[in-house]
Amino acid sequence: MQATIEQRTESRNSVSWPVSVWMPDANRFFNGRSCNISRTGVFITLPVTTPIQAGNVVEVNFPRTQTLAEEKGQYARIKTGRVVRIDREHLLDNAEVGVGIAFN
Repeated sequence: MQATIEQRTESRNSVSWPVSVWMPDANRFFNGRSCNISRTGVFITLPVTTPIQAGNVVEVNFPRTQTLAEEKGQYARIKTGRVVRIDREHLLDNAEVGVGIAFN
């Protein structure tokens, strides 16, 4: 059994929202879903075939509804971050991997 050390400094809020992740090394977007988010990072799921590695710098695109886009003046909130964790063990049944991203 391996002990897990909690490294979060901010509280997380459960949010299931569609996201797309721009991976510069692959020169393309991958669609996924957020699981939880804080001020400093997000945990998302992506297809298991996504060529992602710890340390990758990515852009996470959080699309907005039409109403929110009209209010905020843009159709998405884009955050840049670094991949700090990949969880391939628990989500393989759904052909997904969990990815922790720390925002820059």
